[in-house]
Amino acid sequence: MRITEVEEGKSENCDENEIVPICAKRVLVGAGARVLFYPTLLYNVIRNKIQAEFRWWDEVDQFLLLGAVPFPKDVLLLQQLGVRGVVTLNEPYETLVPSSLYKAHGIDHLVIPTRDYLFAPSVVDISRAVDFIHRNASCGGITYVHCKAGRGRSTTIVLCYLIEYKNMTPADALEHVRSRRPRVLLAPSQWQAVQEYGRRKSEFPALQRCTLKCSPSSDAILITEADIQGYNNTSEDCSEGQAIALHCPTKVRPALLSQLGSTIGDEVLITYEDLEGYDSIVNEVSKDRSNEIVSRLSCFFSTFRISSSCSPSSNRLQEVQAC
Repeated sequence: MRITEVEEGKSENCDENEIVPICAKRVLVGAGARVLFYPTLLYNVIRNKIQAEFRWWDEVDQFLLLGAVPFPKDVLLLQQLGVRGVVTLNEPYETLVPSSLYKAHGIDHLVIPTRDYLFAPSVVDISRAVDFIHRNASCGGITYVHCKAGRGRSTTIVLCYLIEYKNMTPADALEHVRSRRPRVLLAPSQWQAVQEYGRRKSEFPALQRCTLKCSPSSDAILITEADIQGYNNTSEDCSEGQAIALHCPTKVRPALLSQLGSTIGDEVLITYEDLEGYDSIVNEVSKDRSNEIVSRLSCFFSTFRISSSCSPSSNRLQEVQAC
């Protein structure tokens, strides 16, 4: 008999001697993390008191702090340091400061619960955290990123931020963070997530910042070929007017595309200015179709009007067909 770990959404065929696969590793690690939370937290507090180099948080960037789980008494100090956002990678049992306390001090709080020791945030959560840090930095605010000890989960987010907005490689980002906080230590899954993030950035460069540089308006929309897959099949079942309404938004301003260059691939850049006027087209098409339907119905019902000179039913049928 064996227990296997299966990714979410997948299944595995089992023989008679096998049990239903479960996330045994995740369950066991979660239980162990709960048991070890307060002893390891106490250990970190003691080291922080007796060792000057064992700091609770460290400055990684002008607008970025990396550290351990804060206590309620730390919130006022963080506010005085200029912190305007906090990213929490702790699970609920590890979180010592409620969001309401951050809010009372004018600090935004992003919570991304991630299991300790062997697990990394998802790609979606990493992107959320990276954008959160960048928004605060753009407004001159500092973001404090933390997990329990400020070594693994929080370091994963910080490294991805440096990769995204400081144009560092994963190795360079890790070296930089270690120069500021030497005790950072990534689990294999966390380092793999960082490398995957770096690979995605190198293969699919972020076009959002390029868009903001190339387009004078801030309402630009980026649409890829994957976003419109399936709509071509839908349009075949629609009338001509409906097809016009579907495909017109893919119009692109050539000037923008020429500025973006040939590295875009199959991405298409569309702004709201490109979509102006299409609502009127749709309304006109709908109005014409409505008038046509009303005309046909009027012609049909006119054949049933009662009069003294009714024509035979065959004539009425011919009249309807003529309409």
